[in-house]
Amino acid sequence: MNHQRPDRSHPVTLDDVRGAQKMLAGVARVTAMEGSRHLSQLVGAPVHLKCENLQRTGSFKLRGAYVRISGLLPEERAAGVVAASAGNHAQGVALASSLLGVRSTVFMPTGAPLPKVAATREYGAEVRMHGQVVDETLAAAQDHARDTGAVFIHPFDHPDVVAGQGTIGLEILEQCPEVRTVVVGIGGGGLAAGVAVALKALRPDVKIVGVQAAGAAAYPPSLAAGRPVAVERPVTMADGIKVGRPGDLPFKIVGDLVDEVRTVSEDELSSALLLCLERAKLVVEPAGASPVAALLGDPGSFEGPVVALLSGGNVDPLLMQRILRHGMAAAGRYLSLRLRLTDRPGALATLLGVLSVVDANVLDVSHARTDPRLGLTEAEVELHLETKGPAHCVEVAAALRDAGYIVRD
Repeated sequence: MNHQRPDRSHPVTLDDVRGAQKMLAGVARVTAMEGSRHLSQLVGAPVHLKCENLQRTGSFKLRGAYVRISGLLPEERAAGVVAASAGNHAQGVALASSLLGVRSTVFMPTGAPLPKVAATREYGAEVRMHGQVVDETLAAAQDHARDTGAVFIHPFDHPDVVAGQGTIGLEILEQCPEVRTVVVGIGGGGLAAGVAVALKALRPDVKIVGVQAAGAAAYPPSLAAGRPVAVERPVTMADGIKVGRPGDLPFKIVGDLVDEVRTVSEDELSSALLLCLERAKLVVEPAGASPVAALLGDPGSFEGPVVALLSGGNVDPLLMQRILRHGMAAAGRYLSLRLRLTDRPGALATLLGVLSVVDANVLDVSHARTDPRLGLTEAEVELHLETKGPAHCVEVAAALRDAGYIVRD
């Protein structure tokens, strides 16, 4: 830990991060770091999970929001603060404001998950629902700031926010001083930038790998162009990193200090979330699982020890249900298929008997008899099965075909 490299070329420095750490003492938790035997075996080196999903409000966002609001002048505090968010930033601003005695207004899109809306209100913010997409919500929040004098709290594009998020980097070095690679999700870039400032100042030998969802990956084209480039229609289940354009401040830091930015697919995100739940017993949202998705996608390319930063755990239960099913399908543990059979007594029982022999667990059965595509003596059955992996899926389909059924995936 004696590799300190002062760097004053950025508006956020190691001293800023250390100051933020003192400010957050007793406010933000020093979150646990847990070893993952499964990922360690996969990577071939020790892998540790930095559990910011267990932070207050369920994500790292409290750190930056608290530092930003703490730095306001008395007259700015008196005017209150305003933010726009679909979830994690909203809750971070709400709790930070309550702890500091500052009035907060948070604009959220009308489709925001109800648990996140309720949590933001419970943390003390006035919540206003506006817009169908975050861009519309953001515009409403900025209008409110202009009309009322409230201070707009940006989710990632401010030095105080970046410094607050950077305190995670200090904790990583304290908890795993032998770390060689840190993997962190990137949306606007505030988290990755802050962690990079701390790590590269103290341990320039540590490799930092950023991860974006492939459908919302603004950083690769931006880094190639040398300036922030917007993705017009970002699409991903990982709403925590679903940001169409890098922040100006984080972009400069990420470009200078983050060694590599990778992308992951929706299947890899689903599989990563499922792995965190099953193997690590951790509830992690898709954005928070993105570092694990990168490890799953190319495990042999990471030098260990590796720390994967689980940035948040605020996932809507309905979305969690869909993601788990998608993750099971991606892992070959969930099979959906349709087939036709003769519509006679006992036909469905015979079909289920075939599935029982090959040990496939039936989750759901849909039985249609009146579809105009069917013959007078036909019925169509749609099956949702839990299986043991890709090889078992092949075995199940083969058993059904051997029994005379025409199987459609």
